[in-house]
Amino acid sequence: MEQMLGAFQSDLSSISSEIRTLQEQSGAMNIRLRNRQAVRGKLGELVDGLVVPSALVTAILEAPVTEPRFLEQLQELDAKAAAVREQEARGTAACADVRGVLDRLRVKAVTKIREFILQKIYSFRKPMTNYQIPQTALLKYRFFYQFLLGNERATAKEIRDEYVETLSKIYLSYYRSYLGRLMKVQYEEVAEKDDLMGVEDTAKKGFFSKPSLRSRNTIFTLGTRGSVISPTELEAPILVPHTAQRGEQRYPFEALFRSQHYALLDNSCREYLFICEFFVVSGPAAHDLFHAVMGRTLSMTLKHLESYLADCYDAIAVFLCIHIVLRFRNIAAKRDVPALDRYWEQVLALLWPRFELILEMNVQSVRSTDPQRLGGLDTRPHYITRRYAEFSSALVSINQTIPNERTMQLLGQLQVEVENFVLRVAAEFSSRKEQLVFLINNYDMMLGVLMERAADDSKEVESFQQLLNARTQEFIEELLSPPFGGLVAFVKEAEALIERGQAERLRGEEARVTQLIRGFGSSWKSSVESLSQDVMRSFTNFRNGTSIIQGALTQLIQLYHRFHRVLSQPQLRALPARAELINIHHLMVELKKHKPNF
Repeated sequence: MEQMLGAFQSDLSSISSEIRTLQEQSGAMNIRLRNRQAVRGKLGELVDGLVVPSALVTAILEAPVTEPRFLEQLQELDAKAAAVREQEARGTAACADVRGVLDRLRVKAVTKIREFILQKIYSFRKPMTNYQIPQTALLKYRFFYQFLLGNERATAKEIRDEYVETLSKIYLSYYRSYLGRLMKVQYEEVAEKDDLMGVEDTAKKGFFSKPSLRSRNTIFTLGTRGSVISPTELEAPILVPHTAQRGEQRYPFEALFRSQHYALLDNSCREYLFICEFFVVSGPAAHDLFHAVMGRTLSMTLKHLESYLADCYDAIAVFLCIHIVLRFRNIAAKRDVPALDRYWEQVLALLWPRFELILEMNVQSVRSTDPQRLGGLDTRPHYITRRYAEFSSALVSINQTIPNERTMQLLGQLQVEVENFVLRVAAEFSSRKEQLVFLINNYDMMLGVLMERAADDSKEVESFQQLLNARTQEFIEELLSPPFGGLVAFVKEAEALIERGQAERLRGEEARVTQLIRGFGSSWKSSVESLSQDVMRSFTNFRNGTSIIQGALTQLIQLYHRFHRVLSQPQLRALPARAELINIHHLMVELKKHKPNF
């Protein structure tokens, strides 16, 4: 029994040993299996990446480049070429088996793509071609250029250079032709160097002395020209010169400038976005490529503008062009196209100095104007002040849209010279009354024109309002002086005596007071009537004349009321002539009859 148990124990020990051996063998087999599976996965990926399927070969060799399957297989070819390059870098020997096939497919694909893109680029050269259509078509196949960039940089550079050369010539030719035809529909009469604010009408043989044409441009008047910077017209379709010529239409320079630069803005934005998307560039590289395409066109446009401005004396046109550029610059920024920023600065660098020069010439012309050479004197608004009013209101109304302190400073200089000129002309009149009539007529006219376009709180409006008020008050006093001067003098003297406590001295003025009371009572109606007629004859603006009459009558009532207060002093209260005083209320009722009605 003991021997049997010993044998059984020995058998159990051997079984346990075998189980451990089997476990070890099983673990080793699992490790080998996992290793083989991992190797199989890696090899599968490698083989899949290296194997060139027949569908890829067929598509690259036979399919037209415009078919979707060609594009799909081209992307597959690009991925396989990248995978082979990566494996070659790792020293994978199997790459040598497919390198030749991939190279031949790459060469074939590059050849077909090059031919296709160049044909599209060459199609731009056909006359009357809308090059935006082939550009849009190219964007559908922008991966073609990306493929060339990654696999054949020399061909990619060739295509880019060909595109730049072709489009550069097309844009230059188009804009040179368009600009030439556009300038043919400009107004025939334009401002000349003698068309300045201070030049006498009688001395000129230029703009102002010629008869007005049917579609004549103006120098100092804005009219409807300001609409060119309105949102609706700013981005309106460009002008078509041959259509305008057939309809015998003519335009001011700023309208031609807007049309030309809107076309430039629109095409430049589209070109910049196309370049960024198709040629896969951004930042400085995109700027450089854009200027390679558009640089010659932009330079030609700048030279043309510089040449035109050298003989341009239309300040309103130049100022409108400045504001057109400011608005187009904002539009370009909203479209996220910074490539034109430098061009806008160059255009403004041409426009601003010319605008300032023309304004300086006008300032100097007003400063050097001799009133004695202007012919006969007239109290009506002077043509120079009318020019200034129209001109200043034009610039102020334009400047309000995008305020610029530089402009306001220049206008301030011009305003000072015009004010001095008005005073110089007024000094030529012999009587103070005529001087005041001339000043009031001119200030009123300038104020009226300015208020039509400028804001009521603008510096110009405020300045001329103050001048007008001061001269109007002085004129009213001058107007009341002949018929009521004695009354005015007595009231002022009496009030001064009362204020100093010397009212007793009024007792010696009974005779004078009696004469004033009776003189006023007998003549005030005829004096007021004469005064009203004189005012309405003197002032060209009916409203202004009416306002002056009302001011004079109001001041007369106030004067007579003060006269009543003086006569109520104890020293004059017992004066018999006080009974002949006109009742203030009655006087007011009577004077209302003399106020003109609108």
